[in-house]
Amino acid sequence: MSRRYITTAIPYVNSKPHLGFAMEMVQTDVMARHWRHRGHEVRFLSGTDDNSLKNAIAAEAEGVPTSELVDRNAAAFYGLRDPLQISFDDFIRTSADPRHKVGVDRLWKATDASADLYRKDFEGLYCVGCEQFYNESELVDGLCPEHLTAPELVSEENWFFKLSKYEDRLRELIESGELRIEPESRRNEVLGFIKTGLQDFSISRSTERARGWGIEVPGDPSQVIYVWWDALGNYITALDYGTDGENYRHWWINSDERTHVIGKGIVRFHAVYWPAMLLSAGQPLPTTIFVHDYLTVEGKKLGKSLGNAIDPVAIVNDYGADALRWWLVREVPRVGDANYTTERLIGRYHEDLANGLGNLVNRAVSMVHKYRGGTVPALADPLPELPLTKLIDAAPAAVDAAMDRFDFRAATAAVWQIVEEANRYVVEVEPWNLAKAEKKGDADAGQRLSDVLALLVHACRAVAEELPPFLPEAARRVAAQLGSGTDQLDKPQPLFPRIEVQTNTATA
Repeated sequence: MSRRYITTAIPYVNSKPHLGFAMEMVQTDVMARHWRHRGHEVRFLSGTDDNSLKNAIAAEAEGVPTSELVDRNAAAFYGLRDPLQISFDDFIRTSADPRHKVGVDRLWKATDASADLYRKDFEGLYCVGCEQFYNESELVDGLCPEHLTAPELVSEENWFFKLSKYEDRLRELIESGELRIEPESRRNEVLGFIKTGLQDFSISRSTERARGWGIEVPGDPSQVIYVWWDALGNYITALDYGTDGENYRHWWINSDERTHVIGKGIVRFHAVYWPAMLLSAGQPLPTTIFVHDYLTVEGKKLGKSLGNAIDPVAIVNDYGADALRWWLVREVPRVGDANYTTERLIGRYHEDLANGLGNLVNRAVSMVHKYRGGTVPALADPLPELPLTKLIDAAPAAVDAAMDRFDFRAATAAVWQIVEEANRYVVEVEPWNLAKAEKKGDADAGQRLSDVLALLVHACRAVAEELPPFLPEAARRVAAQLGSGTDQLDKPQPLFPRIEVQTNTATA
């Protein structure tokens, strides 16, 4: 089996987390759980980007020290773990974790040793929300395309990184697939950006403009390291890159897969700047960058700055983790934004979980109790050639293929076809009529009924086997009801109780 390292992006902590980042956490968690479920060695990292000017400005507006605001909000991001059933192995905070600064210092010095750093005067249009300089041609009606705010004109002396030096190598890596970017439309976007010509970029800010917040440039106390240079390093600083620790060798240098899961607004940083930094430092690159699109509300991107951020913990409190996780993997497409509404969340939960899987398991277990005293009949060998058995056999490979291309919708569809076909199978074979015939002395009907019940339980167990990456707690409940082999089953219990629209789901 392979060794795999997977990460979320690390979000700014100028405010509490919203549903958009919850989606990224759940998607990354599903991948990590899936790989573990298949026997791979996995490490899953998340964290927070503490050293942003946005955070310092938010603290000023609130009238509190930056460290206080950052500590409070970072705790809220970490606090998504239990409500969302997230299984990260590590969580790094860039302002507080001692591994981070020493790693960023080492990365800076490594690129400096490659003669890739220099200092110069610079003037440009800067969006604090993106923590990024924009060319005028990149603006939309003079506004940042992400935040729809006017960037400020900044003029100062900064350190620069020779990004232009790595233009040809980056293009080769991406075109060859050695650096895999999914989906293909994002790969083409990155290649298009590279082909316009890469420009060296500023990687420091004056200490004064940064409000004294951030990591000091080694040997230059007048400057702090640009937040994106600092933040991107987290993927390796969390592995003790700064001290050349065993985790770095094990999980970065010697991993088969190094995967970043990110949003489309930060593709340039992860697919261009970050690989170039690693090339300069003489370190391995990520193998895969998966780029998801956005969640929207009424067609508008979810965002703290736009005032429409939705609190994912409030959703879980109102409707449960099963409903939220399932909507995020079943409804969010691989390509394209997804519009969130509470009605859609509840509708999907009822259709798939309560009326689909919950009803199927209840029927199967209830009939085993009613017709076989609670003991699961032995499964026929060989199994009959039926649409249901074919779907059961095909599901693991179909899930693997879908997950390899980060298509959560297709992965869940491969599992849900079993549920839908099993419910059709019950209607088709009418077990209750077989039971009536058996009661009248028809031994063939009795054997047929046993085979039907065994197959239904087998189908439910096949679903339970593939469900843990998507719904870890629900999968345990389902598996507990179904037992294994020819177990004596407990009486069925409601798996997915119905939920109703609440009025108190809060914005973040």
